Amino acid sequence: MRKVLGTLCALIVVLAGATAAHAAPTPGIGDWQNSVSKVARPASKGCFTTEYPSTNWRPAACAAPPAIPMPPKAGARPLVIGNGTDLSAQVPAGNFIQTSIGTFEDVNVTGGRGPIGNAGALIEDAYTLQMNTNFFASTACAGSPNPGCRGWEQFVHANDGSNGFVFIQYWLLNFNTTCPGGWNQFQFGGVGDIYCFRNNSGGATLVPNQPIDNLANLSLAGQVSATADSATLFVGTTAFTRTGDNSVNAAAGWDTSEFNVFGLGGNEDGGGMFSFDLGNSMTVRNRVLYGGRDKPTCVATGFTGETNNLNFGPDAPAESGAGPALIFKQHDGANVPGCAAGVTIGDVHAHTLAGLYYDFQGVGDYTLAEVGTGFEVQARHISGAPTWPNASVNQAIGTRMGKSEVAVCGGRSLIVDGEKVELKDEPLVLKSGVNVTLTSGGAYVVTDESGNSVVVTPRGAYLDVEVGLGTWPAKVRGLLGNPDNNIKLLEARDGTIFQVPLSFGDLYHKFGDSWRVKPSESLLSVCGEKTEESNPDKPFFARDLDPKIRDRALSICRQKEIAAGWLEACTLDVAVLGKEAAGVYVGKKPPLLDGN
Repeated sequence: MRKVLGTLCALIVVLAGATAAHAAPTPGIGDWQNSVSKVARPASKGCFTTEYPSTNWRPAACAAPPAIPMPPKAGARPLVIGNGTDLSAQVPAGNFIQTSIGTFEDVNVTGGRGPIGNAGALIEDAYTLQMNTNFFASTACAGSPNPGCRGWEQFVHANDGSNGFVFIQYWLLNFNTTCPGGWNQFQFGGVGDIYCFRNNSGGATLVPNQPIDNLANLSLAGQVSATADSATLFVGTTAFTRTGDNSVNAAAGWDTSEFNVFGLGGNEDGGGMFSFDLGNSMTVRNRVLYGGRDKPTCVATGFTGETNNLNFGPDAPAESGAGPALIFKQHDGANVPGCAAGVTIGDVHAHTLAGLYYDFQGVGDYTLAEVGTGFEVQARHISGAPTWPNASVNQAIGTRMGKSEVAVCGGRSLIVDGEKVELKDEPLVLKSGVNVTLTSGGAYVVTDESGNSVVVTPRGAYLDVEVGLGTWPAKVRGLLGNPDNNIKLLEARDGTIFQVPLSFGDLYHKFGDSWRVKPSESLLSVCGEKTEESNPDKPFFARDLDPKIRDRALSICRQKEIAAGWLEACTLDVAVLGKEAAGVYVGKKPPLLDGN
């Protein structure tokens, strides 16, 4: 009997161990969020909640959401995030987003405040998290006389400083006639195009107040199908969801997802702003689930009219791993324009959009970047002779965006479509959709409706320029392009490929000369005729400086704690242009490859 009992006990232990070994593992929070977001809600529309790791929804309290519009973008793009200035995730052509989940990482947020409905006092912790679709053709526009009518859907968590609300707001943009029953009419400035909006029926799911300094624990998801839609807020391991009315059939048109923190609503003057405390920063991760694994394309555009007071950067969006997702940083410092950025700075250091750094001291007019037929940037280099005959700097920058041409000549002469313009506090908004803004720091910012941008910063006797792309990856040709975005290659205008590093002769007499601008194609003729075309006699690096000058310049750069990858460029700039030139390299991320 003892022997039999012992055998049975051993067998029980073995079976128990086998059962434990084969039990389904507890999912991670991210996997759970994915699963919960895709699980069908109960057949009865309403407000629901669940706790990790369960995916079973149970009823939750409902409440009336804020009765205010969350309007679409309108007017000039601001130099902060929102009202069209944002980074969004676009899935491969022919696909549509089923679920998009936004989260925050590396959060350094201490507080913030904003108005409600873009009016009245600033309220602590009054903000929205928004997951927004793109504007798309919708069957809900059937009653509109305007073929340009579009549907739009916003998945919203609105926090008014006392309570939170999860709901969906639907829009019919440019409906331009009496809104359907149950929809509210909206017009910017009380005139012009007629928009229609409504919240989902049945109210919002009530959520405890979520201070903005709890952002690291918050995540928002929007989910759509042919028959249903829902918005879900995750607060740590608790999920709050609200089923919608599928009023605009987003499943047939949602291919681009915008996610961020914005102000709480707007009015006929536009969207409100949420203002973070000084020094706040975070990384945004926007996951898009569409049935494929390919990473999304970054598009430098947004859709909501609300804003926050942060900028992008200091680095361009990161490559996403499994997800797929778009990942980008935002802070209250200098802006990195677009989905990818290339620069020419100092005398003259080029940093391509793919991450290659190399010096280019040719003199004359050059193509910096060509992107398709709608976006081009040119630069005029002048010689540093007689003191520095083998160095050059930017004297003028010109860009063509669609049908508009803008040039910054010398320090502060702005030419727009052939006419000299003086900018002050208000941006210049052209009929082409191009905006030209003068920042408080004296930089000219030119943007178009596709999110392309050019930032020209006067530095006294020379200019620095930053070129931002509205879509990345993209094919870029010119001094700031790499064929197939391969940082180990450069390409001449005729298609000849060069392996980095290039010989001196290939760099200037083959690659560089090929990108000289013909007079008939110049965007810089409005700045006067170029004085010469020439190439340096020999390479010019920091090691070619007088040792005393080099050591003094290097010491200044080291005191500024310049990254090792930029020390050579910084040293040369300080020696040739003055100690103030070191400032541009402070905090600048090192290039991926030194082509020198």
